[in-house]
Amino acid sequence: MKPFWTGYLLSISLCMDLGIVNVATIRVALTQGGTAAFLMGVGSCVGDLIYFTLAAVGAATLAQWAPVRWSLWLFGTAVLLYLAWKMAREVAHPRQITMDESARQSHHSLLLTGMGLALASPTAILWFAAVGGSVIASFGDSTTGGDRGTLLPFAAGFAAAGLTWAAMIAYGAGALRGSLGKPLTRALALVSAGVFLYLAAVVFVRGLRAI
Repeated sequence: MKPFWTGYLLSISLCMDLGIVNVATIRVALTQGGTAAFLMGVGSCVGDLIYFTLAAVGAATLAQWAPVRWSLWLFGTAVLLYLAWKMAREVAHPRQITMDESARQSHHSLLLTGMGLALASPTAILWFAAVGGSVIASFGDSTTGGDRGTLLPFAAGFAAAGLTWAAMIAYGAGALRGSLGKPLTRALALVSAGVFLYLAAVVFVRGLRAI
């Protein structure tokens, strides 16, 4: 079950960044309710899985070359440490989420909007290019102690965490209309900083074993 839970934590580390997807989901929850926000979250999960698949294919191919594998190891560790530092700053100076009204959207539109936001998110692009590639390569490449057979439970954990997060953020924000703000952003930042540090350690240790 370790690949499943590592994939789960990996996905949570992506979800916890207070980027455009989470802000948009919370705003929809505040204006249209939890179900509408959950649909947007499901769409964002589809976008994340598209990037996950691309990262998995790219990692499986590129990881055969040692310089690329080392670059993914070092760059992925550095990015995770940077994201942990960024979240630590967010604890001290949390962003305020504005609660502007927005036009109601159809279910189809919400799904497509969530997917588009996930694919267009600068944070997600950076995360998958550096962090996602590093961790996936470490599980899918036998030279780093991984096994291609672990990618399926790894992906299942990744998807499960995305859907769980979408439900929590959507229905939680919908149930707490008017009560959200800086306390929520501070709590998200604190937990995500810890997850980023954990994953940085995982990537770094696996890279050391491969040398």
